[in-house]
Amino acid sequence: MGSFSLAHWIVLIVVVMLLFGRGRISEMMGDFAKGINSFKKGLADGDAPASQPAAPPPQVTHGAPVAPAPEEARR
Repeated sequence: MGSFSLAHWIVLIVVVMLLFGRGRISEMMGDFAKGINSFKKGLADGDAPASQPAAPPPQVTHGAPVAPAPEEARR
């Protein structure tokens, strides 16, 4: 009950071929291959920006010091 014999596999393949046909199976495999290639391309594109050095942070320039607020304005 655990494994299939050669006859079982042949019947299974014949049924699959009758249901899907030769053209449909090759079309599905082509779509599958395109999906894998697209996935690999996406992974390669995702790594490209990470290899570039990051831009240095912008420099903050300080102006003249500001005088403290008067006591009355703080209340």
